[in-house]
Amino acid sequence: MSEKNNERYLELISEYVKDLKYGNIVLVIQDGKVIQIDKTEKIRL
Repeated sequence: MSEKNNERYLELISEYVKDLKYGNIVLVIQDGKVIQIDKTEKIRL
């Protein structure tokens, strides 16, 4: 994985964390590479 990709993934994850009040962020990794990022947001009533 290139440094540029690493930086982009970190930026994306950081944005998700900042915007998420309740929920999950899941990284799917295959052969040492991030292949998917899932964000699940929950709304508390």
